[in-house]
Amino acid sequence: MSNPENLGYTAEHEWVDLAEGTATVGVTKYAADALGDVVYVQLPEVGAKITAGEPCGEIESTKSVSDLYAPADGEVVEINEAVVDSPELVNTDPFGDGWLFRFRTDGEPELLDAAAYAELTKEEG
Repeated sequence: MSNPENLGYTAEHEWVDLAEGTATVGVTKYAADALGDVVYVQLPEVGAKITAGEPCGEIESTKSVSDLYAPADGEVVEINEAVVDSPELVNTDPFGDGWLFRFRTDGEPELLDAAAYAELTKEEG
């Protein structure tokens, strides 16, 4: 599965869909595959202030526990309850139903485009 061109990406293997000051965040297929079977997701609370580059949640798989990093400063406005109830959505539909949270941001996060992210994952793979 290639990375959708319309999304931005972080070096921490998260995707970001920015629309009118609200960003939707998820983990990439590359990250989901590297994690293995996701069994638990801890997301930031609605209303929480998040800081770019700082941990704001966790994803636990059968292999490991990984931090979820904020791609920009902002305030969480929604979490995906479906992922909390069914963490396997991160594996089965990372760019769709497996999204994690939405936050309001004032600025533009510094993101990689799909080509730059593909290059990053090629180097790591």
